[in-house]
This record gives sequence, C-alpha cells and structure tokens, in this order.
Amino acid sequence: MTLEQPAAGEPRRPLGPRDPGDAWVVAPTGERYWGAFGAAGLLALDPGRGVLLQHRVSWSHFGGTWALPGGARHQGESAVDGAMREAAEEAGVPAGAVRPRLVSVLDLDIWTYTTVVADVTNPFDPVISDPESVELAWVPVADVTDLPLHPGFASSWVRLRELLTVRPVIVVDAANVVGSVPDGWWRDRAGAAARLIDGLGALAARGIAGDVLRLPESRWYPEIVVVLEGQAGAAASVDVPDGVRIVVAPAADDDEIVAQAAAHAEGGHAVTVVTSDRELSARSVSAGASVHGAGWLRDLLDAR
Repeated sequence: MTLEQPAAGEPRRPLGPRDPGDAWVVAPTGERYWGAFGAAGLLALDPGRGVLLQHRVSWSHFGGTWALPGGARHQGESAVDGAMREAAEEAGVPAGAVRPRLVSVLDLDIWTYTTVVADVTNPFDPVISDPESVELAWVPVADVTDLPLHPGFASSWVRLRELLTVRPVIVVDAANVVGSVPDGWWRDRAGAAARLIDGLGALAARGIAGDVLRLPESRWYPEIVVVLEGQAGAAASVDVPDGVRIVVAPAADDDEIVAQAAAHAEGGHAVTVVTSDRELSARSVSAGASVHGAGWLRDLLDAR
C-alpha cells in the first residue's frame, strides 16, 4: 500500500481521496486533536480474554503506546459507526462480532472523543489490517495498566474500568405496557405485543441516555427482556430484534417478571422493571430493581 508521508505526529494515510474528517483540530492553546468531526474508538470486551488493545506504530501520535483501535470520524458519521469502522480497518473486527453496551464522550468543546464499550458476542482473533499497528492483543482487564498507555486512554481507563461491571437490563411487563394505549390491542393481543417488540428492537439499537437510566456516561444499550402472557405469547414466534429477549410466562406474568428482576439483580445487573401495576412495582423493588411506569417506556419508544 502506498502511503502519504505524515507530518510529525499525524496518522499516516493511504494516497487517494481523504474524508474531510481526516484533519487536525487545533486548540487556541496549541494542542492538536485528530479528527475534524471528532474521533471514536472501540473498547471491545471479551469475558474470557479481556479488552482488545492496539500497540501504536512509532510514527503515529504518541507512537509506541497502547490504546484502543479508533480514529477520526467521517463527515456525517455517528460515533458508534465511526468506532466500528475504525476497529474493522485497524484490527479486522468483523461486522456483528460485538454489541455496544455504552458510549462515553470526552467533550473538549472544540473536539470530542467517543469511546464505545462493546461486548464480544461472536469471538474473533484481531488482524493487523493497516499500517497503524505494531501489535494487537487481548489484554486481561487487571493487566491493562502494566502497559505504556496512550495518555488519553490512560486517563479514561480509570473511569471506564469501573463501568465494565455495569450491565443494565430492562424487564418489560408487556401486558401492562400494551394495555396503556387504546389502539385496539384487545382484538389482537399477539399483534399488539409484536408491535411492542418491534419498537423495543429500535430502542435497543439507538440506546437510551444515561441520565434516563440513572447511570453515568452518555448512552447505554441495555438488554431488554419482554415478558409475555396468555394470547400475547404467540408473539414469541416473531423475529426477535438484537438486544431483545422474549420470555413467555408459564402462569401469572407478575411472578415471572419478579423472577426475572431478581435473577438479574443477583447477577449484578442494574435492573429496571417497566410496569404501572402498584403491587408488581413494590415486589420488583423488593427484588432489587428500580421501577418506571408504562408511560416512561412509551415516551422512549416515541422519541426519535
């Protein structure tokens, strides 16, 4: 591959058209940050191997240090898409191999860096697929600080490491949420449940603001557990969107919702139960969950 000769500290790029995002942002005090539209990186977490880190080539910015695969965002590109693209270009991360869990944004007013923390759902071996890496490695979480880290990553790692144990889960009382809107659900309970599941899939894909979930950082992508009962159980046969799991209650759906909340809370998850039923709300709180009413979820589903 023929490469441009970079200026001091500038990432080397292939000859040919460049995206407008491939440029420096210069602060009034002289500091330079790569990415006219900000930059983004992927923190991929494999439960058995640790986090994926990149040993940066010597001619790159802070060369010789270890950091996340990442780089400048393209014009009009979301931070998540930018992080995934850069991870594919620099580390061969396959499409569909990871699922975002949270987004953390460092905002310096003139420039932003977004870290996308994602769980590995399909294990893979990284591949050096461009000249910006000396080495790629899965590093156990406990060993990350033993490496010479890029200063920016070293600063953020202190906070991000604590968040790796936070796994939000939303348990949805489907009957209660479906019944909160007079859209004819009583004529087709399974169809109404399927519409709810479809909407929850879209919500799982776009994520939820951290403050809405009472969690730190910019955005989270919780697992969504939908509990169905009775005739609505037929909706379990639909194609289930990524990030959504369907549970068909064997009997009273309230008992199943409480059981799901308790199991996830005992597993260390941050659990939110969605229901407007007062008795179920009290039982869910006793099981270790926080509770929001059906209107809270409806507002999220309606938001774009």
